[in-house]
Amino acid sequence: MTPRPKKPEYKRPSQGPGSQARSLSLEQMIRIGIAAWDRDDFEIALENFSAVIKKNPGFADVRNKAGLCEAMMGNPQAALEQFDAALGINEDYAEAHLNKAIVLNEMGRFDDAQVSFKRAGELDTRDNPVFPSDGGNRLAIAHARTGDIYLAADRPAEAAIEYEKALAVRARFADIRSKLAEAYLEVGRIDDARTELETILETRPEFTGARMRLGVVLHRQGDLEGARCAWEQCSEECPDDTRVRAYLAGMEALPANGEAG
Repeated sequence: MTPRPKKPEYKRPSQGPGSQARSLSLEQMIRIGIAAWDRDDFEIALENFSAVIKKNPGFADVRNKAGLCEAMMGNPQAALEQFDAALGINEDYAEAHLNKAIVLNEMGRFDDAQVSFKRAGELDTRDNPVFPSDGGNRLAIAHARTGDIYLAADRPAEAAIEYEKALAVRARFADIRSKLAEAYLEVGRIDDARTELETILETRPEFTGARMRLGVVLHRQGDLEGARCAWEQCSEECPDDTRVRAYLAGMEALPANGEAG
């Protein structure tokens, strides 16, 4: 957590995000929240992250981001609650341990902070001891962003190479692994896409987006029952997601070897 100038004490609004925020997808709200964080608009960032958490409380990274917002707005106890929630989802989330340690240290809870600092340090070099800490994170994200550009330019093979480089540095970044699976799908590497998505779900069963894409992969492989089960589970987790309803409603009309939208 990079120290920034403290803002005036924030008073939480009595109502949640407006109707416009509620009409956005989870991905859109996360992007808006990150953009607001980057310009130090912590109130708007928290509003969007909170809206995402309300719809799907199982996103550890969003919980961590919400905790950062709370910390920057002078609400350390609320920040700790979000970091603890993130760690309840993924106990090996090194960044959440580090952020928790910083907040505990600022609160004067030095012994507790030391425990969190130690755990963060243990996890920090687990994936790749050559690229520990923030430097490794930035390198992985840089490769992923380059992959995003290739994917947007309809160059999935080049995108896959960049995502693979990112995961060589930070193998536990599930969002990047999901993008790699998407690139594999685009180039027809269906079995590899399935492997990546199943790898995500082994440690992040709450990652609904990965399960949704797994349903697409299973459908393209001809496993219609497997696809149906995957999408029905997604529907239970995110009943308002229109994509899941569309997949299930149009399932019989979709060719077994075709793309599910």
